[in-house]
Amino acid sequence: MKLYQVRKGQFVFYQNELHKVYSVKPMFKQSVHLYRLKDMKQILTKASEIDYYRPKHNDTFIFYGKRYTIDQYAKPEPGDYILIVKPAPDFLDHYSLNEIEKVESVENGNVNTTRDNGVKHHEYVVMVPGRQDASQEIAYYDKNLVPEEQQLKDESISYLAENDETLKPAVGDIYIDTRNNTKAMIVAMTEDEVIFGHGLRVHVAELLDEASFELIYQFEDNI
Repeated sequence: MKLYQVRKGQFVFYQNELHKVYSVKPMFKQSVHLYRLKDMKQILTKASEIDYYRPKHNDTFIFYGKRYTIDQYAKPEPGDYILIVKPAPDFLDHYSLNEIEKVESVENGNVNTTRDNGVKHHEYVVMVPGRQDASQEIAYYDKNLVPEEQQLKDESISYLAENDETLKPAVGDIYIDTRNNTKAMIVAMTEDEVIFGHGLRVHVAELLDEASFELIYQFEDNI
């Protein structure tokens, strides 16, 4: 890609794996900041080293150790994840291209997310857990280049937890929720979500978004 073509939120392939553009800083040599979707590893690279991909119906990919398939015809239920492919946020909503959010409630096809965003029915597609029939693999540009053992590890949250020190929030950690201008402590956790004291539930991977969360205190259980 050329640098002028790169936009925040785009899905791209880098070194055979699916990533998402987090930010673009033209003044730097490595001007493109990526997240690898399978484990949210951060990468700095150049536009010439990435290839753009536009997600479509029946594509299947890995998001933080779990496989999902895009289904534009599925009706969302509370607890589902959606991929926002045509963002048109209202004034009070905060989301952009290809953001992944969890459904809190549904009304006439429109979704309220756990991030307090109202997403209209034409803006999103549903991420159905697992691999659907006749789905197209987009976790890798060329799946044949990835050993089977590595593919199994890529779809394992437990493997990520053992090998990733950057995504290990803990009960007691305190963040600033910058979008709501609120200081909040993690009071509970599930396998892949954190629950803050002010009621917000987010995927653990969202804590890496510096535009949304800033870690100000990290609880140390060995003290």
